[in-house]
Amino acid sequence: MSRLEDIKMFYALMDELAERVGGCRRLAYCTGKDGWPERGVYFFFEDGEFRTDSGDGHRVVRIGTHCVSEGSKTKLWNRLSQHRGTQSGGGNHRGSVFRRLAGDALSRMYPDLQVASWLDRDAPRSSVKETEHLLECKVSAYIGNMPFLWIAIDDPASKRSRRAHIERNAIGLLSNYGKSASVDPHSKCWLGLHSSCEEVRASGLWNSDYVGDDYDPDFLNELKHFISRTACVSLQP
Repeated sequence: MSRLEDIKMFYALMDELAERVGGCRRLAYCTGKDGWPERGVYFFFEDGEFRTDSGDGHRVVRIGTHCVSEGSKTKLWNRLSQHRGTQSGGGNHRGSVFRRLAGDALSRMYPDLQVASWLDRDAPRSSVKETEHLLECKVSAYIGNMPFLWIAIDDPASKRSRRAHIERNAIGLLSNYGKSASVDPHSKCWLGLHSSCEEVRASGLWNSDYVGDDYDPDFLNELKHFISRTACVSLQP
């Protein structure tokens, strides 16, 4: 099958997943009390970013998982909450590549938000927290409004986990980085075009790892299997 046909199958599975879990959620309205599975893989969409080749609807712009280092005990909600930021609107982009990439693009699009320390991973948080706060809040608002889906895969922490396998292959499938032909490319006004990261700009994803990798089409069968075992998460009032 062609990559386009595989992408069509991927989105058919996303539709099945959305129906199974009761639709997409937005992090701004989620809490840790919503009954999340212990471990899983998540898929973020973005308002204004639509599929143009594989069908109708929003396209996936970020894929991720967690707990892939030996001995890690990070739960799915822990990872999602790192991306969301704090209830007060701030956050810590040094604990989330997603936040770092989004903040970099926002600051390059809006010069008034620029903070010299943003890409300095070793900057002492105590000395930059105040100057970075406004940009952290903008990132929280941006990511918090993105629709997302998730699948439950409660396997051991490992780089060889099924979660890591699905993450890598899904990124490889959807990424346009280094591909001879783009499928469902980003819109002309996508924020990611302002990123200083070539992998983001060229892939059309808020991912910098695995965007140049190939994919194994068989991962779609695994994805379908885990979707069938994922239960709905009930939002708490």
